[in-house]
Amino acid sequence: MTTGAPTPTYPARPRRSRLRTFLPLGIAAWLVLEIWLLTVVAGAASGFTVFLLLLAGFVLGSVVIKRAGRRAFQNLNEALQRGGTPSSNGGGNGLMMLGGLLLMIPGMISDAVGLLLLIPPVQKVLSNYAERTVERKLREAAPGTLGDAFQQARMHRPDGKVVPGEVIRDEPGDTPQDPRPPLTR
Repeated sequence: MTTGAPTPTYPARPRRSRLRTFLPLGIAAWLVLEIWLLTVVAGAASGFTVFLLLLAGFVLGSVVIKRAGRRAFQNLNEALQRGGTPSSNGGGNGLMMLGGLLLMIPGMISDAVGLLLLIPPVQKVLSNYAERTVERKLREAAPGTLGDAFQQARMHRPDGKVVPGEVIRDEPGDTPQDPRPPLTR
């Protein structure tokens, strides 16, 4: 028995992105390759040699992360004392931290990629590439997306309304020429 009500139609599920499809497969392949390479090295040298290599990678990675983090924190402190933003050459610190993290992950391939990220010319090339990619993605961002949010910063009240306004910055030593009119509604 039907009531005459239309059958609800559900919207089609969005297509799964390539990244969500292939990233788990890539990680699984990478892990299998890392384990295989560790067993090959252990067979050629010894298990103790592999253990020492993994331990050295962990220690070197922790030292690199500590140094890069300290350098990034110092850059931030200096920038805040100057009253500006951190210098744009701080991108190398992030790549150094990534390299240190890859060194800390057990495996020969991750160690090789981590050591590669510690080389300054490689850092510069990757940093420039990432900067260009982010700028291009922000330019191509459609209205209402996350990229659009970075291009248009607005103040929102708790009820969701947009509050238009203007920021007036008083510098030390500046004296206002005219008294400002009272704020009215």
